[in-house]
Amino acid sequence: MEITIILIIWALLMITIWATYNNLVSKRNQIENAYGALDAMLKKRYDLLPNLMKIVKAYTVQHEHELVVLMTLAQQREVNSLSASEKHLIDIQAGTSLNAVVKALAQLPVLRNDSQFSRLQGAWNEAEEEIAAARRAYNSSIAEYNNAFEGFPGNMFAKNMNFEHKHVLETPPEEKENISSEMMV
Repeated sequence: MEITIILIIWALLMITIWATYNNLVSKRNQIENAYGALDAMLKKRYDLLPNLMKIVKAYTVQHEHELVVLMTLAQQREVNSLSASEKHLIDIQAGTSLNAVVKALAQLPVLRNDSQFSRLQGAWNEAEEEIAAARRAYNSSIAEYNNAFEGFPGNMFAKNMNFEHKHVLETPPEEKENISSEMMV
């Protein structure tokens, strides 16, 4: 009788460990999938850069040339081999540079009437909204994973199974500032 109880307890423990492991693997894979979607949206943004650069070059003056150089550098960076946090830092730098571009373009009223720029601006706004949604999905996946990692019974087994706590993507303060409507093109 004692051996039966021990076997039942052992089986329940094994089932708990198995279920916990599979749950954590599933959550980790959700994170990777969400990050892949975010990465695809960031690529879409960078794919729009050549068109934006072409229009900006047509309308900018010499002192704004630095902005075009910044955009070119952001576009040419090899990001495939970087970690998620390194890619996020590049994304923050590019976003900051692009805010400067928007401010500079706001000073070029002739650009407001350019239909190609208007279409590009619409595509850019759509890409930025998709990036924001992808960031939210990524952070939601991180939260679900961390809840499974930190909650019972995950907290008993996760570290021994080589799972680690994950960090959400945070937006730096300068990216949280609104661009005033008078600056928008």
